[in-house]
Amino acid sequence: MLKQFAGKPVQSLLVRNYNNMSYLFTSESVSEGHPDKIADQISDALLDNFLAFDPESKVACETLVTTGQVVLAGEVKSHTYVDLQQITREVINEIGYTKGEYQFSGDSCGVISLIHEQSQDINQGVDRGEKEEQGAGDQGMMFGYASRETDNYMPLGLELAHRLLRELAALRREAREIPYLRPDAKAQVTIEYDDDHNPLRIVTIVISTQHDPFDADDAVMLRRIQEDILKYLIPRVRQSLPDRIAKLFNDDITYHINPTGKFVIGGPHGDTGLTGRKIIVDTYGGKGAHGGGAFSGKDPSKVDRSAAYAARHAAKNLVAAGVADEILVQVSYAIGVVEPTSVMVNTYGTAKVALSDGEIAARVAKLFDMRPFAIEERLKLRNPIYKETAAYGHLGKEPRTVTKVFESPYNGRVEKEVELFTWEKLDAVDQVREAFEL
Repeated sequence: MLKQFAGKPVQSLLVRNYNNMSYLFTSESVSEGHPDKIADQISDALLDNFLAFDPESKVACETLVTTGQVVLAGEVKSHTYVDLQQITREVINEIGYTKGEYQFSGDSCGVISLIHEQSQDINQGVDRGEKEEQGAGDQGMMFGYASRETDNYMPLGLELAHRLLRELAALRREAREIPYLRPDAKAQVTIEYDDDHNPLRIVTIVISTQHDPFDADDAVMLRRIQEDILKYLIPRVRQSLPDRIAKLFNDDITYHINPTGKFVIGGPHGDTGLTGRKIIVDTYGGKGAHGGGAFSGKDPSKVDRSAAYAARHAAKNLVAAGVADEILVQVSYAIGVVEPTSVMVNTYGTAKVALSDGEIAARVAKLFDMRPFAIEERLKLRNPIYKETAAYGHLGKEPRTVTKVFESPYNGRVEKEVELFTWEKLDAVDQVREAFEL
């Protein structure tokens, strides 16, 4: 049943309903074909190729995509050379931009590279004689978050938004039930919580998906898209969920499906895309906090990325071990300095141990070594593992081992077995329990 909302869509992150003392929380995701996500995936694919042939590469790669054009910029220090154009085109084609009518295609777009060498002023503060003394690649603060809300310790609204778009992309590639889909899409989920922060129901789902032009008029086209989303996409997502979450779907959900109507012009032809412009999608969907630094295109010496992963690893293991039901970990750095300038923990009043948040933070600082090189070593971050992070979130995915193959006209062929999403492993639970006497 498609229920249309009579007023404006729910857009605020936190809306209090005083009738039943519940509240609403909204998170969004974007598809792999969203312009900003195309840029992220290109940047991380370039990073992976540099690391595959030279693990010590220092990379900060930015990508801009627009109608028929890709611009690569940033700083790289490496002993290898990679075919930037070929890698870029492969990523675009893999996402699904393969047709001229999209006004953006991997086979025909222009690729301009403005990448240059990393500043020595920055590098001298990062590289040291002893790797253990490697300084942070920048100043700043990074956050990690985890809660018992879902099986992967991620916020529910964001998890559902990611799942909607992953399944939508699968339907697009299958091209059976919904054959007219194009790569660009967005989803947004609003959930009602009680005052104890337990999810009660899904209130609103917003889905905007790019599509081929229809021969029918706009009203017929929109009705077909709405019906197909409700008939094929929503049931697939529900079936993929545990029962306690699947039951949150109900007949009273308000659906906004392509609420603006026609969405034929999309992707980089519809909007310019830039690396690092979807940092909330990449992390916790607005839950917890964010330090402001983007991830994609940055090698692990940049603590914007590596320390955010390490903080998530700590938060997830702390919650899994039973220290608290919800935890936010903050870590901060000064550029070129080895030790973090601070470690903070917020348990939101859910701590299961007789310690203050400050006392918990002190134990966390001893338990998890947050020096940049220690993070790189513990999480195996000097491997080509980043392209898989660049769409549908860097966090909450299942850790796994895969074999990746990289080929280069300059360096030959290299095959590497790597661990993906090491920061999602629950490999410190026993140490946490021992440290907190649980």
